[in-house]
Amino acid sequence: MIDDSLNNSVRRKIGQALSQWQMINEGDNVLAGLSGGKDSLLLLHALHEFSRRSPVKFSVAALTVRLSGMNTQPLKDYCDFKGIKYIEIEQDIIGIIRARQEKSPCSFCANMRRGILSSWASQNNYGKLALGHTLDDAVETFFMNMFNSGRAKSFKPKALMSRTGVTVIRPLVLSTEQAIIDEVERLNLPVISSPCPFNGKTERQRIREYIAELRKTIPDLYGKILNVLKNLSDSESWTI
Repeated sequence: MIDDSLNNSVRRKIGQALSQWQMINEGDNVLAGLSGGKDSLLLLHALHEFSRRSPVKFSVAALTVRLSGMNTQPLKDYCDFKGIKYIEIEQDIIGIIRARQEKSPCSFCANMRRGILSSWASQNNYGKLALGHTLDDAVETFFMNMFNSGRAKSFKPKALMSRTGVTVIRPLVLSTEQAIIDEVERLNLPVISSPCPFNGKTERQRIREYIAELRKTIPDLYGKILNVLKNLSDSESWTI
C-alpha cells in the first residue's frame, strides 16, 4: 500500500515553489510528464496530493512518452490506483538519435519529449505542463551553460512555451535530488528502469561529478547558485 502523505519537509519545498512562482491557479488542468523515474513519480504523487488538499482546485493527468523497451505497466497501475488519468504516446526517440548520430542525445531526447508533451497538452486543454526538474538539475544546467556558452543561466521554474501557449512549471525546483530519493523510497513509488543506452555517459553526468567535488569544499553551493539565478537580468532571472 502506498502512503498518501508526503513528508512535511518535502511538501513544504514543493508548496514554496508552487506559491513563489504562482505555478497553479484555480481551475487549471495540469499535465504531468511521467517518465517513470523517481523525479517524475514524486512530482505526480505530490501534485495529486495538492489537488486533493489545496484550496486552489485544479486537475492532474499524467502522460508518458513511451520509449522502445519501456515497461509502463507499473505506471498504469499506479495511476489507476490513484484515480489519475493516464495517457501514453509511443515514440522511438532512441532510434531517431541513433539514425541522426546525435552528439547530445540527452538534450535532444528532452527537447523532443517536451515538444510531444506540450503539443498534447495544448490540443487537449491542459494549460500547464509540470516537469520533474530538481534543484540539482537547475545547478547542473547552470554550470553546463557557463562552461559551454559562457552564459549565466538555467531553465526557469515557470515559463510560457510560445509555440503551444502552454506554461511549463517545475514544482520540484527547490527540492534536492537526495530528498527526492529518500521520499520515493519511503513512499515505495513504482520507479521503472530506463531503457536509454546513454545513461551515465553524458556531459551532464560529468558536470554532476564535478559539482559533487565542489560541494565538498563549498557546502552551500546550491544556495549560492540560487542567489545568482535570482539576481540575473530580467530575461533570465528567477524572480517573478
